[in-house]
Amino acid sequence: MSVEAVVFDLDGVIIDSEETWEEVRRGYVAAHGGSFLPDTQTRLMGMSTPEWSRHLAEDCGVGLPPEQVADEVLAAMAEHYREHLPLIPGAVDAVRRIAATYPVGLASSSARILIDSVLASSGLAPVFQVVLSTEEVPRGKPAPDVYLLAASKLGIPAEKCAAVEDSSNGLRSAAAAGMRVVCVPHGVYPPAEDALAQAALVVPSLAELSADALAAL
Repeated sequence: MSVEAVVFDLDGVIIDSEETWEEVRRGYVAAHGGSFLPDTQTRLMGMSTPEWSRHLAEDCGVGLPPEQVADEVLAAMAEHYREHLPLIPGAVDAVRRIAATYPVGLASSSARILIDSVLASSGLAPVFQVVLSTEEVPRGKPAPDVYLLAASKLGIPAEKCAAVEDSSNGLRSAAAAGMRVVCVPHGVYPPAEDALAQAALVVPSLAELSADALAAL
């Protein structure tokens, strides 16, 4: 079956925000007397807002209500974005180029407030036909929920969609949804080998992803 739609992740694919997320969360946990676990950063990549705020509150020892943790961390992230929006070079043009051929959606683990800010600042808001946060589904990545909902809202079966991801949990999520998976590996946080094995196509950057490459999946 040919690809009929493309669903993008946001963090690590369109914006280079993973290091900012780690810096903000680590700083927040330390300021509240907690500590990151050895696998915290890996686990957090793909978690929905309720999931990661609960992890920081309970597993990392912040000791505050998860709702408060989420509000305060998201406020810190929004401040970083106001100072500097870390768009990956070539990513905006690549999304626009692919959207000229395919319907495109966004399925992100970021909170809706941050997604909307990025899309407005980058000028991509009108490009996406569907925009989803994992806040809007029962389970975050690596569960397939957000990708299945994106396909449903696009009106195209998941198996006829391609997903563009960078993280281990994102790759697992898209594969579990039955999508053709494209991996754009992050240089600092590369995906695990088992997750990378789910990808039908690996490209060094989003700028190098073409409509022809997607059609060949």
